Amino acid sequence: MISIYQLKPRFQSLLRPLVRQLAAAGVTANAITLLAMAISCALGGVLLGATAPSLFLLLPLWMFLRMAFNAVDGMLAREHGQQTRLGAYLNELSDVVSDAALYLPFVAVAPFGWASVGAVIFLSSLSEMTGALAPMVGAPRAYDGPMGKSDRALVFGGLGLWLGLAGSLPAWAVWLMPAVSALILLNIVNRIRSGLQQAADLSS
Repeated sequence: MISIYQLKPRFQSLLRPLVRQLAAAGVTANAITLLAMAISCALGGVLLGATAPSLFLLLPLWMFLRMAFNAVDGMLAREHGQQTRLGAYLNELSDVVSDAALYLPFVAVAPFGWASVGAVIFLSSLSEMTGALAPMVGAPRAYDGPMGKSDRALVFGGLGLWLGLAGSLPAWAVWLMPAVSALILLNIVNRIRSGLQQAADLSS
């Protein structure tokens, strides 16, 4: 299935000069990971209590910058000898925490609510867990789409842009969270199938 994640190699090539400079300055992958999570949680807190819809314009900006942070920490780890066991934990856990923090403010935005947004948060966490479990069956970490982390960033960033510019979301948007949830369920199935297939191929 097509996913925005497939554009990641091109994005990384643009960031590589910056990554070299950060590595030379002694910046670590784990520091970037923790900084991105801290900013995500702080922004989620601000938006959860936001009284001005225009504040949601910060969301698409941060979603783009967060993708850059995620690419940078991965490149520092892989290309500059900074891979650690702690970093592996931080990389997975910080993404789940950050996603939840950034999606949560939409529970207070009409026409959404706790049930629909909560379902997306839960399924997003389950999706990332499914992908992270792939190495346990002998397959590479799974990133299959649709509605992986990058796709969800596009959806919620777009919602933040619309809300920030228009001041409210249209009534038909009530169907958006169920649609996202359905696509994440498909994502989970795809990741399980992919992991089992790749494990079988590698063991044969």
